[in-house]
Amino acid sequence: MARWLPRSTDLTRFCQKLNRVKTLEDDMMETSFNRCLSTIDLTLLGIGGMVGSGLYVLTGTVAKEIAGPAVIVSFIIAGFASLLAALCYAEFGARVPKTGSAYMFTYVSVGEIWAFLIGWNVLLEYMIGGAAVARAWSGYLDSIFNHKIKNFTETHVGTWQVPFLAHYPDFLAAAILLVATAFISFGARVSSWLNHVFSAISMGVILFILIMGFVLAQPKNWSTQEGGFAPYGLSGIMAGTATCFYAFVGFDVIAASSEEARNPQRAVPRAIAFSLGLATGAYILVSVVLTLMVPWHTLDPDSALADAFYRRGYAWAGFLVAAGSICAMNTVLLSNLFSLPRIVYAMAEDGLFFQVFSRVHPRTQVPVVGIVVFGLLMALLALVFDLEALVQFLSIGTLLAYTFVAASIIVLRFQQQKGDVPAPAASGRPNAEPHEGPSAGELKEYESFSDKLQLVDRDKSKEQREPGQLKAAFEPYLEFLSDFYPGEVVTVAVVTLMVSAICLCSTLVFGNTHLHLPTWSYSLLLVLFSLGFLLSLLLIWAHEQQHSTQTFQIPLVPLSPTLSIILNIYLMLKLSYMTWLRFAIWLLLGLLVYFGYGIWHSKENLREPRPQRVSARYVVFPGGSLEERVQAVQPSSQPATGLPDTDTDDCKR
Repeated sequence: MARWLPRSTDLTRFCQKLNRVKTLEDDMMETSFNRCLSTIDLTLLGIGGMVGSGLYVLTGTVAKEIAGPAVIVSFIIAGFASLLAALCYAEFGARVPKTGSAYMFTYVSVGEIWAFLIGWNVLLEYMIGGAAVARAWSGYLDSIFNHKIKNFTETHVGTWQVPFLAHYPDFLAAAILLVATAFISFGARVSSWLNHVFSAISMGVILFILIMGFVLAQPKNWSTQEGGFAPYGLSGIMAGTATCFYAFVGFDVIAASSEEARNPQRAVPRAIAFSLGLATGAYILVSVVLTLMVPWHTLDPDSALADAFYRRGYAWAGFLVAAGSICAMNTVLLSNLFSLPRIVYAMAEDGLFFQVFSRVHPRTQVPVVGIVVFGLLMALLALVFDLEALVQFLSIGTLLAYTFVAASIIVLRFQQQKGDVPAPAASGRPNAEPHEGPSAGELKEYESFSDKLQLVDRDKSKEQREPGQLKAAFEPYLEFLSDFYPGEVVTVAVVTLMVSAICLCSTLVFGNTHLHLPTWSYSLLLVLFSLGFLLSLLLIWAHEQQHSTQTFQIPLVPLSPTLSIILNIYLMLKLSYMTWLRFAIWLLLGLLVYFGYGIWHSKENLREPRPQRVSARYVVFPGGSLEERVQAVQPSSQPATGLPDTDTDDCKR
C-alpha cells in the first residue's frame, strides 16, 4: 500500500507549483491596452464605482433592518477599514501597474493558487455587484412609474417563491446590463466619457439631497420614542458595517485600470485617495439626512431616499432624486463592466483561465470576448436573484480580497527587490556567464569556498541590511533567526498572524453567543490568541523592510496592513452562515477549474529553471584540510569538449 502513497519529493514539487509567484516583465509599462486615462478619469471611475446603489438603496436597507440611525457609525467603520485596504491597493497599483487588481497583487507576492482563488472571488464580486446595481436601477425606475412595471410582470409572467431568488424575473435589469455591455465594448475612451457625464449628474443630485435633507431634518427621529440612535446595539452596528462594505468595493476599479493609466505611479494613489474620501463623506452625510428626514423604521428599503421626499410632501424632489440615482447607478454598472473583463484577461493571459478571454480587439484595444460573455452572465444574475442575497454574498468576497492584499503588502515589503543583490564576480573558467541575484531564480557561483565565507562575513558586517534580514538591534536576542533566508521568517510570521487573527476573531464573535464558553476559558483564549497575534507582529517588525522606492508606500507597515487584516476577518465572521455556505460552494467550483485547467496551462510552467551550470563537492580529510572541485556541466545538446570526466576521478590529497 505504501507504494501508492506520494513521495516527499513529489509533494514538495506539487506545493512549489501551488505557491509559485508570477515573474514580472522588466518593462511593466509595456501593454497591449491603450494608456489613455488621467488622474481625473481614474478618480471619476472610482467615485462612479462607489457612489451608486449603495448610496440610494443600501443606506435605507441597513438603517431599517440592521443598524437603525447608527448606520452612520457603520459607514464610518467601513470607510476606515476600506481606507486601510485602499492604501494597500494604492501601493500595489503604483508598483505593479498591470491589470488584475487583487489577483495580480497576490500572484506577484504570495502564490499562484491563492491568486487564482482571489481572482475567482473577484470575478464573482464584480458579477454580483453589476447584477445588484441593475436590480436597484430597475427598482428605482419602477418607483417613478408607481411600480407599474413590477405589477405588469407579476400579472403576465408570474412570481417565484424560492429562497434567494427574486419574486419575479427582472427583465428591465437584464436589459440595462446588455445595453451597458454594448457601450463598454467600444473602448476605454468611450467608457470614460460616459462615466464623466453620469458622475457629474450624480454629484449634482447628491448636493441637492444634502441641502434639502438638512432643511427637512427633524432631530426627534433619533429620539427614544422612535427607537433611539442605535436600536440594534453594537452587534447591529458591526453587522451593518459588514454589509456596508458593498458601498466601497468600487475603488479597486482604479487598480484594475492601472494598465490603461498614463502615469500609474502617481495617478493610481491619488485617484484612490480622492475617490474614497469623497465617497465616504457622501455616504455619512446622506445617512444623516435620511434618518433625520423620516423615522428609520418606516423607510422603504427599495427606494429609501426618493420615498422619504415623497412622504415629506416634495413629490418633485423625489422624482429628481430617483432620476439622479439612476444616473449614479449607471456609473456603477460601467465600473463593474469595465473592471471584470480586465480581471478575466489577466487570469487568461497568465494561463490560469481559458485563453479565449485573453484576446484584445485590435481596434478598440479592449478584451471584447470577456466583456460580452460576462455581460451576459451579469444579465442572467440580475434576472433571477434577489438583491439582499447578492449584497451579502458580495461582502465576503470583497473582504477576502482586502485581507490577501494586505498580507501581500507585508510579504512584498520584506522581500528583496529585483537586482538588490549584486552578482558575484565571474569565475575563472572560460566562457563564464554572469549570474544575477537570487531574485532571478539562479544559483550563485563562487570560485572557492573561502570566497563564499568572505562574502558571508562581508554581508553580515554591512550596516545597511537587506530587506527581510533581522535588524541589527535584535540579532543578539534572536540570533537563531539570522540563519534563514531573507523574508522567510516574515512569511511564516504572516501566516501565523493570520491564523491567530482568525482564532481571536472567532472567539470574539462566537465565544459567548454560539459556543457559550465559561468566562475563564473565554478570557484565556482571548489572551492566548492575542499574544500569538502580537508576537507575530513584533517578529515581522524586527526585520528590515524596503525603504527606498520611487512609488507610493503605505505608512506604518506592518501595523496598517495588520489592522486591515484583523478588521476584515472580524467583519467576515459577522456574516451569516448561509453566505459562508454559498461562498464555500463557489470556492470548490474554483478549485475544480484551477486543478482541471489552470495549473496545467499556467505560463509559469513554461519558465523552467535553467540547468545547473556549476556543481561543487567539498571533501573533508582526517587532517582537517579542505578541497573543493568545481566542474562545468555541459548541456546535452553541446558537443563534448574533450575534457576528462572528473566525476569518475578519485579525490587525492
